[in-house]
Amino acid sequence: MIGPRLRKLPPLNSLKAFEASGRHLNFRLAAKELGVTQGAVAQQVRGLEDLLKIKLFNRHARGLALTDEGRKYLPPIRRAFDMIGEATSNLKPQNAVMTISSTPSFATRWLVPKLGALAKDHPEISVRLDASNSLANFQSDGVDIAIRQGKPPFGPGLVAEPLFTAKLIAVCHPDLATGQNPIQSPQDLLNHVLLEDSHGQWPLFLESALGEQPVSNMKTMAFSLTSMAIDAALASQGVALANREFVAADLRANRLCQPVEYSMETDEGYYVVAPREPRNPTIVAIMRDWLIGQACPV
Repeated sequence: MIGPRLRKLPPLNSLKAFEASGRHLNFRLAAKELGVTQGAVAQQVRGLEDLLKIKLFNRHARGLALTDEGRKYLPPIRRAFDMIGEATSNLKPQNAVMTISSTPSFATRWLVPKLGALAKDHPEISVRLDASNSLANFQSDGVDIAIRQGKPPFGPGLVAEPLFTAKLIAVCHPDLATGQNPIQSPQDLLNHVLLEDSHGQWPLFLESALGEQPVSNMKTMAFSLTSMAIDAALASQGVALANREFVAADLRANRLCQPVEYSMETDEGYYVVAPREPRNPTIVAIMRDWLIGQACPV
């Protein structure tokens, strides 16, 4: 088998000297950029001209001017250096920007508090967070990873890895649980304002916990976001239903409590979703593993 034909390329240092001199139209400024002497740059360019048997610059007292041949040669040489630089950068995750899409509640209650740890664990990755209830499009929106709640598959060409299950618990301020109407059983929840979000899971939770038919005597306060319902619970305005992951830090710090042990697991868990062929597979793999590692152990 005959190997590929060897390319006859000019010396790289000569091409670097020509490209820098062509941008600055000045040997002195090119030498300063390249960290060599002005004489070395002039010599490299002269050697390139001798090799190519063409004149690339007209030398003047105040600087340089590209010849017609030099003007033709400079753009493709500049593009070649740009391609080399881009290829080198893509080999390792330096200063990589990762765009993550999630709902506002997931971002506020779970992801944002963990970004400090991400910066410490992976300083080479910068995160751009797109928090919206709209479904992200990986192609048009430039999203690398999305956190989605539901049941896979989420679409053709997408890979979904489980992050955590959707386990709902009732939470409230500790003072509310032990106050005038203490909460000691699921039945006692009906004596308090139930803080609803857009998922509307309180009726199912109570029916499951109480083993009864649909509950009609609920006092509710409705919010468009889960994070707002949790904030209201923190402010002692009632009892919220929340994913355990969303309130884990508040429970540990005794800002919230779980007044009844009952929990309800839905069939729509949270998943880390990414294209099967991502734009930057190395960074996506690092980020996927990091996110899954941040989930509380079951």
